[in-house]
Amino acid sequence: WLSSCQSSPTSLPLTLSCLMCHTATATLPAAFSDLLPHFLVEPEDEYIVKNKPVTLTCRSTPATQIYFKCNGEWVHQDDHLIERTVDPATALPVMQVTIEITRQQVEKIFGLDEYWCQCVAWSTTGTQKSQKAYIRIAYLRKNFEEEPQGKEVALDQEVLLRCHPPEGVPQAEVEWQRNEDVIDPASDPNFFITADHNLIIKKARLADTGNYTCVAKNIVARRKSTSATVLIYVNGGWSTWTTWSSCSAVCGRGWQKRSRSCTNPTPLNGGTSCEGQNIQKSACVATCPVDGGWSEWSKWSACGADCSMWRSRECTQPSPGTGGKDCQGLDLQSLNCTSEQCPQSESVSGAEDVALYVGMVAVALCLTLLLIVVVLVYRRKKEGLDADVADSSILTTGFQPMGIKPSKPENSHLLTIQPDLTTTTTSYQGTLRSRHDTTGKFSMTNGPLLDPLPNGSHTLHNGKLNPDPADFVSRLSTQSYFKTLPRDVANTSYGTFNFLGGRLTIPNTGISLLIPPEAIPRGKIYEIYLTVQRKEDLRLPLAGCQTLLSPVVSCGPPGVVLSRPVILSMDHCSDACLDNWAIRLKKQNYEGAWEDVLLMGEELVSEPYYCQLEAETCRLFSEQLGTFALVGESLHMGAAKRLRLVLFSDAYCSTLEYNIRVYCMDDTQDVFKEVMQMERQLGGRLIDEPHVLLFKDSYHNLRLSIHDMPQAHWRSKLLAGYQEIPFYHIWNGSQRYLHCTFTLERLSLSTCELTCQLCVWQVEGEGQSFSLDFNILCFMTLPGHPSSLAGPSAFQIPYLIRQKICSSLDAPCPNGADWRMLAQRLKLERHMSFFASKASPTSVILDLWEAQHFHSGNINQLATVMADIGKQEAMIFLVSDGEC
Repeated sequence: WLSSCQSSPTSLPLTLSCLMCHTATATLPAAFSDLLPHFLVEPEDEYIVKNKPVTLTCRSTPATQIYFKCNGEWVHQDDHLIERTVDPATALPVMQVTIEITRQQVEKIFGLDEYWCQCVAWSTTGTQKSQKAYIRIAYLRKNFEEEPQGKEVALDQEVLLRCHPPEGVPQAEVEWQRNEDVIDPASDPNFFITADHNLIIKKARLADTGNYTCVAKNIVARRKSTSATVLIYVNGGWSTWTTWSSCSAVCGRGWQKRSRSCTNPTPLNGGTSCEGQNIQKSACVATCPVDGGWSEWSKWSACGADCSMWRSRECTQPSPGTGGKDCQGLDLQSLNCTSEQCPQSESVSGAEDVALYVGMVAVALCLTLLLIVVVLVYRRKKEGLDADVADSSILTTGFQPMGIKPSKPENSHLLTIQPDLTTTTTSYQGTLRSRHDTTGKFSMTNGPLLDPLPNGSHTLHNGKLNPDPADFVSRLSTQSYFKTLPRDVANTSYGTFNFLGGRLTIPNTGISLLIPPEAIPRGKIYEIYLTVQRKEDLRLPLAGCQTLLSPVVSCGPPGVVLSRPVILSMDHCSDACLDNWAIRLKKQNYEGAWEDVLLMGEELVSEPYYCQLEAETCRLFSEQLGTFALVGESLHMGAAKRLRLVLFSDAYCSTLEYNIRVYCMDDTQDVFKEVMQMERQLGGRLIDEPHVLLFKDSYHNLRLSIHDMPQAHWRSKLLAGYQEIPFYHIWNGSQRYLHCTFTLERLSLSTCELTCQLCVWQVEGEGQSFSLDFNILCFMTLPGHPSSLAGPSAFQIPYLIRQKICSSLDAPCPNGADWRMLAQRLKLERHMSFFASKASPTSVILDLWEAQHFHSGNINQLATVMADIGKQEAMIFLVSDGEC
């Protein structure tokens, strides 16, 4: 029958029944022989983890036979483990069978239907089948199908973080972590996890900033996604405006301001700053203080009983107002009455008359005795002279002229030799000291000046001493006042000067010092220096909207005696519109503190400083030497600084990478010179002419970008589309120069040309675009000029001609052909009051012309102006230097 069982599928239950009867057959009691089996335990779905087999269990009652069928095939009897028991309550037989399923059995049907097993139980009445149990191989893949991405979200906004876990069997469960801590939506309702495993932050809080991780896990493994950084930022908000400040002017036109801060709220975590200005300015007019003035005295009162009378006046012409001073002095005056006016004099007049008569008699007697004595003395002297007349020269000896020759000091010829005005080199022999004794006037050792120069012979060639310039700087720095000066020989000029004057120039900086003739008193020789300070070495106290507009320039030694103003020329970077600026001249005192000595546009001719502000240069007339700087305060957002944009690149490029450095600096020559020197040391080169940009006081940053490069040859390595320089870094002016680098890459080493556009603009402002078209090889250098000139070579107008012009134009002329017409023709009429305050207005005008036109002036043009005025001295300009 076994063979028949194997050959006939339809007879399988009967054959198996035969087999069971033979091997595992239970006899049921007669009372339960008609019952069908039912399952007490049915097999359930299982997962194979790694290589561990799973066990299926099935229990049925009443059952005579029980076996497993997997994927439609009966499991061999040897793979079953059967247990027989009796239910104590019903006395029915209970059969339980278990089998093990291995990973290899499941993998044999890979690609077919799922692997399943089912339990079949028999009784004498019939059979029953259990539910199918599916056996699957458990796994969890490593890679997430979708990982959460970092976000920057504003405060109170909704945040959605997506997560699609890896594929797995059984399906993975998902949980979220923040900074390694599990998020529980039940305890924090601000979090919500959706059915598709996404995390929602309903309302972003600052505390929600952190690293978020999606975690997937099942019975096999636990996987973590990459962390997503969520940054909750806060955009800045303006506070309320403060009240307006008091007017800056005590009297007349000024300005007042109010401010607000970006603290409501303060920007956090990269939030945007507040848009707009934090300071508002408004013009104001302050009522001028009125000092009180006395009225006229009243008439004297009648003489009182106390023999006195009085008069009064009032402080009403005008009355003091708006903080003015009260009247100084008395408002009531009293005076004793004469005897005739005093009511009490009548009662004592008799006694007073007697005393008066007695006094008059005594005076008469004294005068008589004195007259007698004088007559007797006169007669005796006359008799003595008549007797001694042998030598009458005694009467005139005291009035004879005496030939007294004063002693001549050693080397006094130093300052008495008539100078040769036709040469540019002057030689002096002997000690460089004043021919007059300066004791009690000022000390060269106790004051802030340099020590006296040693005795010896010095030859002055165009204002330069023969020794090494470093020796002068080292000697200068040993003085107590000059120890803070930079020992920068390249940015320092010096020379020795006498009454003929001269000029100091720091090449390629726009800084010069003109020492006019007669500025140094005759008989004195000064060693004078001129240097430009580094801004990082000398911090100026700047507040509010103030910005540094010029280099910090020192000339000295301070304290020297000058007969007339010298002219210090230096560049500035303002737009030269005084309606937009309040520009102040600052000077450093001996203690190192900075003082305001002049407000541009409100100069007083009585002060020792006076300024002429030109488009790019400031001319300072100063009767004192020291350290100076121009500081500007913008009155409104229309104020602008001139910036100079300079482009450099590597002089030689042997790699594919190529850098373009864009410097942003104040439009002054001294900063440009410093950058050129630094780039020359770095091996850089100037690739385009400098460009000027007006940078407004709008609180907006400066952006730079490069466009229109040939894509076939070049590409940019920058990740961002532009680079940005913060507003305050530029406006403050404490950093001499700022720069950003554009890194480009050429696709071939044979590419040697680059054409592109550099765009520069202030955020929310008008931009400028510069075309760049250059080759990768070339150099540009700066021109140079002599740094020091002394005597006639420092001036275009010869000394003798200058004196004749001054004598001709200083005297007022009825038809106006004098110094005033010269100032008008040279377009200097704005400074008429300043010129008029000087002893020689013409000389000051010529000094200013020399300072303006030393390198570019045409002396024939000045001759034409003189001819227009109608002065014959203009013909002198045509005379050669030798004839002069």
